[in-house]
Amino acid sequence: MKLTYLDSNSWLIELDGKRILLDPWLVGELIFGNQAWLFRGKKNNPQPIPENIDIILLSQGLEDHAHPPTLKKLNKDIPVVASPNGAKVATELGYNTVTSLDHMESFKLGDQVEIKAVPGSPIGPTLVENGYIIKGLESGKNIYYEPHGYHSDNLKEATPIDVIITPLINLKLPLLGAVIKGQKAALEVCKWLKPQVIISTAAGGDIDFQGLIISLLKADGTVAEFNHLLQENDLSTKAIDPQSGETIELALV
Repeated sequence: MKLTYLDSNSWLIELDGKRILLDPWLVGELIFGNQAWLFRGKKNNPQPIPENIDIILLSQGLEDHAHPPTLKKLNKDIPVVASPNGAKVATELGYNTVTSLDHMESFKLGDQVEIKAVPGSPIGPTLVENGYIIKGLESGKNIYYEPHGYHSDNLKEATPIDVIITPLINLKLPLLGAVIKGQKAALEVCKWLKPQVIISTAAGGDIDFQGLIISLLKADGTVAEFNHLLQENDLSTKAIDPQSGETIELALV
């Protein structure tokens, strides 16, 4: 299993011979609703677009997961699997093969990989987007991904999970509370799933962020502190803080 960190929530997952591009933001700036004064992200050293992608996987329909400039740039013949909101974005941008997954539905990528949607992040009062369990059908190794740190009780039935990709740092807004749930939520899901490795996402990468939201956000916790939490709770899981563009090759047991 190889995992390449492409900044923010973006990953290239190589599992059982398949290459999965997850929540890609690879070109241009990240702006929500054309409101640059509110939030604006710019990559300092953009990563190249990976080649030979077998599938694009989108957990949400928001710009930091279904990034329109990136999706416009990618080949529209690449199949897309997405949450219903992510599928809508991909369809509107002209992708030829789009599969929408509701919670607990699955998609098979050939005979090599199975992708199962699980409840993920709440977006607004009624919408819950997707997390994913990605399983290699030949190796039997699996990954659980949730980009905002919202972990459904349904996951307890999925144990054990080999690798978790989720936030390890809290990001909070005044009055609203956590927009990214890190340390406590990540520790709880490690207790449930007993992963060999947990890898931080969402808050990392070589990116310059500006705007009103950034000025109000408060970060809490570090990956090093989380490793101490794991040890204090007698968990053998190893926490990794990925670096921009780094490929992590995991030798899983």
